[in-house]
Amino acid sequence: MDTETPKGDRIAKVLARAGVASRREAERMIEAGRIAVDGKTIDSPALNVTERARITVDGKPMTPPEPPRLWMYHKPAGLVTTDSDEKGRKTIYEDLPEDMPRVMSVGRLDLNSEGLILLTNDGGMKRKLELPSTGWLRKYRVRINGRPTEETFEPLRKGLNLQGEIFQPMLVSIDRQQGANAWLTIGIREGKNREIRRAMEAIDLNVNRLIRVSYGPFQLNNLKVSGVEELRRKVLRDQLGMTDEDLEAPGAPAKPARPVRGKTSVTRGKRPPLNKGSMRGKDEFATSDPMARARPEGKPSGKSGAKPSGKSMGKPTGKPSGKGFGKPMDRKPSGRPNGKPSGPRR
Repeated sequence: MDTETPKGDRIAKVLARAGVASRREAERMIEAGRIAVDGKTIDSPALNVTERARITVDGKPMTPPEPPRLWMYHKPAGLVTTDSDEKGRKTIYEDLPEDMPRVMSVGRLDLNSEGLILLTNDGGMKRKLELPSTGWLRKYRVRINGRPTEETFEPLRKGLNLQGEIFQPMLVSIDRQQGANAWLTIGIREGKNREIRRAMEAIDLNVNRLIRVSYGPFQLNNLKVSGVEELRRKVLRDQLGMTDEDLEAPGAPAKPARPVRGKTSVTRGKRPPLNKGSMRGKDEFATSDPMARARPEGKPSGKSGAKPSGKSMGKPTGKPSGKGFGKPMDRKPSGRPNGKPSGPRR
């Protein structure tokens, strides 16, 4: 019996890697007969393909995968986070710049929510960032109608059970009472469908504005509404643990390894480091400005890596800095050896 594993990767993974769709959506596209491999329409995702396979999507050749990329996008309220909407509502993809490649959203924000959404052209990266095991904290500025107290949110801090659906404990901080409304900052780690709105309804409060201000280490900061900002490769390496090989397109020739020249400890000071979110308690959300952006969770220490010792770094060589370390030249002495006074002539 031949038990050898077929070469290549699953077709759904290849489609996701090329930015066609997420793996689940790619499987639905396959079942709908929209994908063909080497001229034959397939109806099952149980197929491995290599880089030589000719894949078409709706009759058009699939675009070869590009290197993985990641963007931050400031979603305005009133847009849906889907490729298309059966009700004809405008989607976030209609709001993106025309020169953007095909991208997928990491998670979603509902129609009336706004703020930070991550976009990627890589299905593997999308899946990695959405996994609950990643454990990244998502922070939201939330405006509710009412005059809550700290005790109001104890059920949310302990975790909810809504008709058998478990909501993990939330971080909740009351920032400001503004007339009939209160501004809160809330941190969650799962991101279930309409999680914050449903949790508030469970304690008889109504959300009238919701803004996501961070997703793990990625901060909305001053990114303007509808603005898009691509994250640099260095950020992807530092925050996602990706290697140079991970950041190359599949099938691209391998680059020679660079020699390691040693690390530096220079702090440039332009932008604080992006650190992973952590459950630090409600103090991390303390602010009186309802529109303030979440602060980065790490602060530079301001201390250099080493203290000066006050000692010289080495012994003097005992040699003058000028020339004359070879044989003495055949010439008459000047009469002033070593700079001492010659005295009266005799």
